[in-house]
Amino acid sequence: MGKTIFADLQDSSGRLQLYVRKDDVGEKAFADWEDLERGDLVGVRGYMFRSKLGELTLHVSASTVLAKALQPLPDKWHGLQDVEKRYRQRYVDLIVSPDVRETFLQRSRIIAEMRRFIDAQGFFEVETPTLLHIAGGAAARPFTTHVNALDQEMQLRIATELNLKRLIVGGIDRVYEIGRIFRNEGIDTTHNPEFTMLELYAAYWDVHDMLEFNEALIARLVDVATGGRDEIAYRERTLSFRRPFARVAYFDAIAQYSDGRFTRERLLDPRGAAAVLTELGAPPSPSHGHALDKIFERVVQEKLVQPTFVMEYPALISPLAKRKANDPALVDRYELFCSGLEISNAFTELNDPDDQRARFEAQAKQRASGDEEIPEPDWDFVRALEYGMPPTAGIGIGVDRLVMLLTGCVSVRDVLLFPLQRQHG
Repeated sequence: MGKTIFADLQDSSGRLQLYVRKDDVGEKAFADWEDLERGDLVGVRGYMFRSKLGELTLHVSASTVLAKALQPLPDKWHGLQDVEKRYRQRYVDLIVSPDVRETFLQRSRIIAEMRRFIDAQGFFEVETPTLLHIAGGAAARPFTTHVNALDQEMQLRIATELNLKRLIVGGIDRVYEIGRIFRNEGIDTTHNPEFTMLELYAAYWDVHDMLEFNEALIARLVDVATGGRDEIAYRERTLSFRRPFARVAYFDAIAQYSDGRFTRERLLDPRGAAAVLTELGAPPSPSHGHALDKIFERVVQEKLVQPTFVMEYPALISPLAKRKANDPALVDRYELFCSGLEISNAFTELNDPDDQRARFEAQAKQRASGDEEIPEPDWDFVRALEYGMPPTAGIGIGVDRLVMLLTGCVSVRDVLLFPLQRQHG
């Protein structure tokens, strides 16, 4: 507008209109303004006033160009439309998509509140190794790498569980870690090979104490994320996090959603479980436990829309959990599901070294039969248990999936700043 320029200045805190007059900033600085384009970075100084239209505006008295954008930004109105490019060039996505930027700021707030809640319960945050000789604590295929200094093959951790329980043995009674986990598995809307998990252990708790803690933590995070409500909208449904959450036993849930066809007795028989897989049209599984996991996923998991604790898991798919006193085929374990997503997994920890050794031996046989997701036995962990681990409850919470729920995202890649992608030439 001749000797006057109006511009929008935007950063992570918001947007502000600028009013620049040649007579105020000088001829050279004004010439710089005429060369500026969308995406350039400037620093300004001045005083505030309201324009004739009532918009809060900064009357610029001095300015300087801080950085020049050599790459053009995407269209102002349509943003970055190429989905793969959004993830590959997240820095551009964050510039042009305020809602994307807000999702990641919300993620940071959620994790900060998670820490505050846990710390207030008397837990201590620790850091355990990412590089391990044996990656245990879960059924997953690990990444391997070579450590030149030791001339040894090592594995990236698939869980923090075993080292955290070693700390329980060592006398740190309440301990947790929010850490990166690595599993050499598939990539889809709910899985990324690198992800964040909270693992927490409390001596002298059992699975029921952990369930109460878990429910209170999730309810608190929902409250923070929604600004004081106990409901969220997700996938066109309203999810209620009003306590108490629903509870159902593992085999009861399978029977319920199969109209009574798939009973506990049938599923605990290896041949019966294999027959059920065939009936469901699924490929055969390398082990009885693997078959049960696939049956549960196909029959039950997607039906669990409202927050639901699935209780009393079979022992054969829970190698680190304590058996129920009145039913040794089951363990004191639950998983929390919501909108078909597994959010947390918790149990009373097995602290009997003889039982743990026997289960590791059974796992070794499963691994030898071809199930590559079964980890190698960690015999040093058995030795740790021989020094005495108090009765303990533990939990793992998938942070990324929880953030998906709390921010309304349907793909895990939308809550990971830099999700893993195929290398771009």
